[in-house]
Amino acid sequence: MSLVDFFAWIVLVVLTVSTVAVVVFLAMLPGMIAKRRNHPWAQAVMVGGWVTLFLGFALWPIVLIWAYVDVPRVRHVEVEQ
Repeated sequence: MSLVDFFAWIVLVVLTVSTVAVVVFLAMLPGMIAKRRNHPWAQAVMVGGWVTLFLGFALWPIVLIWAYVDVPRVRHVEVEQ
């Protein structure tokens, strides 16, 4: 095996590992954003990010937008009688 073949294998391994790392990071990103923003459905956003991994990232932008959506919280107001 020549030096060029060895270098080609190294490049192939580095590209494969970096591609897998980027895909996993993109699948984790909506869940991390939702958790950091204290989203009430952060777990669902995280699952949505991973599900889009198996769907070819077709719905990934929708899940990313969902991670940024602020859901109004119900306020409990005490009424004095």
